[in-house]
Amino acid sequence: MSALIVVSDPDDWPSSVPGVEVVSGRSYLTDAAYSERRRTRVFNLSRSYRYQSTGYYVSLLAAARGHRPLPSVTTIQDMRSLTIVRSVTDDLDDLVQHCLGPIQSDHFVLSVYFGHNMAQRYTRLALQLFNLFPAPMLRAHFVRDDRWRLVHIKPIPASDVPDSHWPYLIDVATRHFAGHTRSVSRPRAAQYDMAVLHDPKADDSPSNEKALRKFTRAAEQVGFDATMITKDDYGRIGEFDALFIRETTAVNHHTFRFSRRAAAEGLVVIDDPESIVRCTNKVYLAEALLRHHIPSPRTLIVHRGNVDQIVPTLGLPCVLKQPDSSFSHGVVKVTTDEELGARVEELLEKSDLLVAQEFLPTDFDWRIGVFAGQPLWACRYHMARKHWQIVKHDRDGSHSYGKVDCCPVDEAPRPIVRAAVRAARLMGNGLYGVDLKEVKRKGIVVEVNDNPNIDAGFEDRILKDDLYLRIMNGFLTRVRARTEGKARL
Repeated sequence: MSALIVVSDPDDWPSSVPGVEVVSGRSYLTDAAYSERRRTRVFNLSRSYRYQSTGYYVSLLAAARGHRPLPSVTTIQDMRSLTIVRSVTDDLDDLVQHCLGPIQSDHFVLSVYFGHNMAQRYTRLALQLFNLFPAPMLRAHFVRDDRWRLVHIKPIPASDVPDSHWPYLIDVATRHFAGHTRSVSRPRAAQYDMAVLHDPKADDSPSNEKALRKFTRAAEQVGFDATMITKDDYGRIGEFDALFIRETTAVNHHTFRFSRRAAAEGLVVIDDPESIVRCTNKVYLAEALLRHHIPSPRTLIVHRGNVDQIVPTLGLPCVLKQPDSSFSHGVVKVTTDEELGARVEELLEKSDLLVAQEFLPTDFDWRIGVFAGQPLWACRYHMARKHWQIVKHDRDGSHSYGKVDCCPVDEAPRPIVRAAVRAARLMGNGLYGVDLKEVKRKGIVVEVNDNPNIDAGFEDRILKDDLYLRIMNGFLTRVRARTEGKARL
């Protein structure tokens, strides 16, 4: 993807950055050559972003042309909103107090250049401000009364950079662009850009390192320039055409913020925000399955007013689930009235509702992978040794899994596959892993997981590399449809 630095006057940017073109705002708006360009990132460093000024129109028309503007018009407006600026102060309060605490003055101005500051001690704060207000250069003003507060933040035009800051600015800009133009050296030019969000330190990542490499390779095969990103890259979302989340998702989590922002910026994103909301809450799932008559374990939505109905409705043993549980955390089996009372009280301290289900013992659970409403893979997840779940969590923090064996989808029991597809389609049109139990030749849906596990050597045993290619081709189809739709407007 090519890059443009747009300034009010080319003399405002005195140094060159390898591979980056510097152009005036007027030229960008009026020269047809820029209008016809594709796959372009526009770094808008105009002197003013006032409504309907040249700087404002640079970001506005960049979006209309399918370019990737930084800052976007939305970011420009956010920086003007006192309400949003105040909410940012609340979100970053601990970090702000920690970073600015030693300062003796009651006023402080922080310059942020491509997510960095010249002083190392402000690195984390600079990055977080860039993530919240993605603009190439920012100036944040803080004041202290009883605590430090962010009072306003605005873009820094290229013409307003102090002379002493230019060597540092050119250095971080050069490193920033070098990290964003890897596809230039590739023999085959990519059509689109994809970000793959992952956490390299996570123990429960939905894809292992080998699978992530296979996803990246498959993405490049079908026409994406794939970039691995982490939670620190929130401010870069607008630079991509697609986002593939390969972290365990939750609503109260950075993965959901990434998903929402990507969707708002017009990216194709998996998992989309609606899928995350629906799949990560078992209360929603239970209601949806019941309403659409999809077989599931006998279920009771529990609150403090109906705890006494659990045993008459479900019997013992039964299973209690925290609504947002994942990887078997927050899921417990209770066998006695005393244990039931204690566990219910514990879970209701965290959520006003919880899910109670009948206990259906089986040697394994089926997992059917569904993408875009079609089944892709079928696995049997066997219970962990001497345990009733596929994952056993030990007191020392370690965990163990049961064995996994896969089969072609057309060899899996038809009622299992049929129920899985029906359940997945209730959640949306994304990528899901549907867990089911086979009871009396029926498929009983236990859970629908967004962001399902796809590990090399496990879920890909049947389709192998074709599994990754099918998912990436699905991304490509959606990105093309969205791009062509814009082109016809």
